[in-house]
Amino acid sequence: MHEADFETKQKLFDYLSGFITAERLAKFREIVAMRTRYVTVVLEDIYQPHNASAVLRSCDCFGVQDVHIIENRNRYEVNPDVALGASKWLTMIKYNQGENNTPEALEALRRKGYRIVATTPHKDDVTLQELPVEKGPVALLFGTELKGLTDTALSLADEYVKIPMYGFTESFNISVSAAISLFYLTEKIRNTEVGWQLSENEKTDILLEWARQTVKRSDLLEKEFLKKQNK
Repeated sequence: MHEADFETKQKLFDYLSGFITAERLAKFREIVAMRTRYVTVVLEDIYQPHNASAVLRSCDCFGVQDVHIIENRNRYEVNPDVALGASKWLTMIKYNQGENNTPEALEALRRKGYRIVATTPHKDDVTLQELPVEKGPVALLFGTELKGLTDTALSLADEYVKIPMYGFTESFNISVSAAISLFYLTEKIRNTEVGWQLSENEKTDILLEWARQTVKRSDLLEKEFLKKQNK
């Protein structure tokens, strides 16, 4: 569908809503009200489907709408048994046009106003508790399971954050790191006045995508709707 104005998208959502139960629609509105783009997740070259899918589940559970996926050497695969359908409720943006897509992805996020925060032990790092959310939206950057973030990603990051650990193991599994980080930061922004909520236009866009995912043959219904609108 060509980019439509807010009114047209709202009318289309209202039309598709006629094919969704009232209970389901109420759930959509309840969830979208708690969605945020103030915190987003960036995954650089994640290759284990189990971990990749677990991160999606955490994003959905904590209300983080966008997941930015950098594919350099590895294709991002979703394990449906782990993700449990989480991917269809999220907005997934992939960067895979070149050999090293990390600079393009991080620059695109920076243009949108995000601070690029690398999750890694670093000489200039802070803990999750110390990371200030009032300074602006946060793009949390996670690397591969074995090697972590690339030197490129680390050099382009604005800030560095770590999760305190007190055992022999040197690092958490990436899906665990993402879950801990998102729990803490989403709770933190919801208890401050940083404007973490989505705009009404963003909510309509997301509700429309959820309706498309829910209604059978929504593509045909949408074509029928637009044909009537253009008469």
